[in-house]
Amino acid sequence: MVKNKIVVVGAGIGGLASTLELAHQGHEIEVFETHGMPGGKMRTIDSPSGMIDAGPTVLTLKHIFEKLFADVGEDINKHLQLSKDPVLARHFWPDGTKLDLSSDAEENYKTIKAFGGQRSLNEFKKFNKLTRCLYESFDFPILQNPKPSITNTILQTSHQSLNFLPALLPGRTLANLVNSHFTDIRLRQLFSRYATYVGGSPFNSPAILSLIWQAESRGVWRIIGGMHKLARKIHDLAKSRGAKFNFNTSVSEILITKQKVEGVRLSNGKEILCNSLIFNGDPNAIFRGFLGQDIRKVVAHKNVKNRSLSAYVWTFSAKPSRSDLVHHNVFFNKKYKSEFTDISSGTIPKDPALYVCAQNLDDPNKSNSTIKFEIIMNASPVTSKNFNEEEEFKICQEITFGNLNKMGLTFNPIPSTEALTTPQKFNKLFPASNGSLYGLSPQNFMTTFKRPQARTKVRGLYLAGGGVHPGPGIPMALLSGRHAAAAIMKDQTLT
Repeated sequence: MVKNKIVVVGAGIGGLASTLELAHQGHEIEVFETHGMPGGKMRTIDSPSGMIDAGPTVLTLKHIFEKLFADVGEDINKHLQLSKDPVLARHFWPDGTKLDLSSDAEENYKTIKAFGGQRSLNEFKKFNKLTRCLYESFDFPILQNPKPSITNTILQTSHQSLNFLPALLPGRTLANLVNSHFTDIRLRQLFSRYATYVGGSPFNSPAILSLIWQAESRGVWRIIGGMHKLARKIHDLAKSRGAKFNFNTSVSEILITKQKVEGVRLSNGKEILCNSLIFNGDPNAIFRGFLGQDIRKVVAHKNVKNRSLSAYVWTFSAKPSRSDLVHHNVFFNKKYKSEFTDISSGTIPKDPALYVCAQNLDDPNKSNSTIKFEIIMNASPVTSKNFNEEEEFKICQEITFGNLNKMGLTFNPIPSTEALTTPQKFNKLFPASNGSLYGLSPQNFMTTFKRPQARTKVRGLYLAGGGVHPGPGIPMALLSGRHAAAAIMKDQTLT
């Protein structure tokens, strides 16, 4: 066996980040990825208009990405064309009203006052102050910390505790907190929806998730050409530093002996030996024995119990009827809670809020008025309830495009079956995920401390990805990969 060889299983953003960092440090890295390209859930679908992002569409906390590139001697702006969106999102309601939010506080004050009056402005300022305090207090002790603990978090945030106490009251949900701040039902909907960013319902997720608004309010960027270019670029930089990538190659087992990693067995039976291994996938795959029986105890039931939301995702190109779309659009429903009541029962929501991303709206190179779209409708993870595939498509199509049609948005042509990714398809793409796009459900206040961390009980085995601390979303998954790389480098200096 080659000295200090490291294997990475999965080329999602977490695995890519750790691969780049370790390759830059001179380690021999070999990556095995089931799919045919890097990125994991940052995937694409082909269309007559070219490649369309079919995964994450929002890039926030840009400094996290800039630091990864800088730490390997690169300038992210020389590799990717980043454009800051002037509008974080445009929000539409069935009554015909709409509201833009931006990263400019003063601009938000003006638009919210015009939208809901002085009372709404005063309420927003109070909410904004609370969530800013939450974000600034918990960023370092939790998000940036590879091994957060309840005790250390309390110690590091105690000086601010009186300022954010309303968000930490036992049993208080995000919806409770938002409702206590806003009287306008529309603003209640808007600021409650941030629970869905990490796969939760605002009606059972903790109030602390309100800090997600602050992460977004610091700016939203797009990558010209598509979000998938981020994954491709990190892959290219890692490859230029000697990392070896094997795509369309599945790992059937992680090999361990006496609680120490030995290597992996591929689906074709070939064994690859290594000193250290990073598993960049859903921890539930380990818990359920998908990677062998010997390592199942690495992940506990509490690390994977209660799955996050899934989604119905439409990816297609078409000509829209409305001319007032921006890059990120949210079309709200009449009764926000009804969507999550349906989801909790395992059924397709009858009247959901819908996220519509018009990906190349401002692209000067597009040849006609055809736009690349991704539309997301929240859904329950895969349960024992089975849908007939044809019936599921028909229901989902009627609900999605029927609801948007009521709000004046139609598409020509309406997408066909192949444009829809269902929870069941997500489960097939990412085995053992149950279709959950965010891993562990955030419904418990202690979820942050229940996620598995980078270092495991098996010597040489590390974890990365959205199901691992610090959690889901591109910035968090990238940080998880960096935590895993740091743990490997630290452990190797001790041996």
